[in-house]
Amino acid sequence: MRLLLVRHGESGHHRLGLVSGRDSCPGLTSAGREQAAALRDRLAALGTRADVVLWSTVARARETAEILLPAFGEVAVAGEDCDLCEIHIGEGDGLTTGEFAARYGTFDPLAEPARPLSPGGETWQEFTARVDASLSGLARRYPGKTVVAVTHAGYVVWAFMRLFGVPRPGTGARLDPGFTSVTEWRWDAGGGYWTMGSYNDLTHLA
Repeated sequence: MRLLLVRHGESGHHRLGLVSGRDSCPGLTSAGREQAAALRDRLAALGTRADVVLWSTVARARETAEILLPAFGEVAVAGEDCDLCEIHIGEGDGLTTGEFAARYGTFDPLAEPARPLSPGGETWQEFTARVDASLSGLARRYPGKTVVAVTHAGYVVWAFMRLFGVPRPGTGARLDPGFTSVTEWRWDAGGGYWTMGSYNDLTHLA
């Protein structure tokens, strides 16, 4: 299986400084729509074909996928997949970052991996387990297929860390995939391993 992880385009919550998930996402900005269109045009020019196109249930991912879909022509499977979501926020969804910090404090996933982001939200353990299950599930469900998954920075970063066996985030460096970046993985079913083809590819925005 070939898996293309696409981070969504720039969204309104980024501009507004909101902690925003499924309930409060305002969708893409005009810049985000332009970024997605640039990626669509690049994929079409390259003749990229997808058997499956999936996106998270958050508005910014759905809108990005809707812009990208024409690049692929007819696809066999297209639809939402909540497993591609960023960590579920809980009752703090929609607050500004300042309001969120004042109400719930800072969130250190290494120190408190079993603490929800806010009441009703996911813990770091639950989020990472979901991403792990999602990766293995995609490989199992779509052998030999090309899958495009429009997702979020957290999913892209954890997939990198999980598949390379990085035990914890570094203190002197960080992974920060850009808006509409493409990260490519290939699953070798015979060998039982993943190979990275690219990370944070932003050629279409150059």
